[in-house]
Amino acid sequence: MLSLTRRIVVSRPSWPRALSTSVTDMEKAIISKLTERFSPTELAVQDVSGGCGAFFAIKVASEKFRGLPTVKQHMLVTEVLKKEIGGIHGLQIKTIPPDS
Repeated sequence: MLSLTRRIVVSRPSWPRALSTSVTDMEKAIISKLTERFSPTELAVQDVSGGCGAFFAIKVASEKFRGLPTVKQHMLVTEVLKKEIGGIHGLQIKTIPPDS
């Protein structure tokens, strides 16, 4: 049974952006592109670079990953984020089919 509930999480590092609750342009771009392409049931985007936007950890749960090997799932994500990846230092990706 598919859940129609979507959960999007933008995590903040504890320092130095702890007082900021606004979503950065980079986070908006990542969220927008991944939501449009994968219609995720869960999407978590976390700046793990200490707030400078150089390294992101992303978790995406989407039905579009079902039956695909992990390498292919990651290739699909990096293809969508090609422009954003060019401007950051690193990217950690976790992809899963829903309810996994």
